[in-house]
Amino acid sequence: MASGPRNAGGTARTRAPLSCTIICYDEEEGIRAALESVKWCDEIVVVDSFSTDRTVEICREYTDRIFQREWPGFVEQKAFALEQTRCAWVLNLDADERVSPELRREIEDVLRSPDADGYYVPRLVYYLGRWWRRGGWYPDYRLRLFRRDRVVWGGIDPHEKVILHGRSRRLRGPLLHYTYRDVADHVATINGFSGVAARELLLRGRNASWSDLLLRPLWRFFRFYVLRRGFAQGLAGLFVAQSAAFYVFARYAKLWEAVDAVRRDGGETCGAAGTERASHETPAADAQRTHDARHARLAAHGVPPDAAR
Repeated sequence: MASGPRNAGGTARTRAPLSCTIICYDEEEGIRAALESVKWCDEIVVVDSFSTDRTVEICREYTDRIFQREWPGFVEQKAFALEQTRCAWVLNLDADERVSPELRREIEDVLRSPDADGYYVPRLVYYLGRWWRRGGWYPDYRLRLFRRDRVVWGGIDPHEKVILHGRSRRLRGPLLHYTYRDVADHVATINGFSGVAARELLLRGRNASWSDLLLRPLWRFFRFYVLRRGFAQGLAGLFVAQSAAFYVFARYAKLWEAVDAVRRDGGETCGAAGTERASHETPAADAQRTHDARHARLAAHGVPPDAAR
């Protein structure tokens, strides 16, 4: 069990101590595999949003550093998890991800003599019975290994990101991402996450233009299907490219709907009053509630990252 930084009898370490952070909610189906892949870490910090299944029970087999906290959003929850760590270096893992043996060896090697303050790792997606090295999802580099004192969590929910103050490098070993369970889960995630993203854009005073609704989705499809060779994946590649494009369309369509509703009501498109009204009267708010109930299971991080930018 990883309960905290280990140092047996004060002996010299072969590498820098490492904490792993995981946020979760109702992840009993996959959390064990995630924890197994990082049980070699010196500390595992789990932040759970009051799961209703056996998630916490399973986590207790691997760590006693478990915190239960209401869901405030991805950025705040991951920032809280980071604050609980005790080691100088931190590895951030989502509940539907696994550290591959290759990545583990590479991490342990670089931590013997770090030459950067943060390391980007490639994510390799498993979906529809295949690994996706083409079609827009790979290599999808993410900053997941970093010095604790050189980062802060930022970004816009549901697409949080680590902001690094220092040097970075890329690693080669893949982080395995077991994303959507099936097409139904994929479609549900797109619906929920597009609503959350639309709400965040609305809160920041954004509007949707014709180019957001027409050109952005077309470009996303072209990038996934042609530039990233999604066509080489057959019909599955076509589906993923179309779903990536539809996510972009849905995000801005929901934003347009929310802004239009506020305007017809005589409100403002930004500011406390306008955003509060919009978040309670539009489908974006419904999507937010749906997402809050399913956030970790869908996310870890749900909508394809490339399709979210």
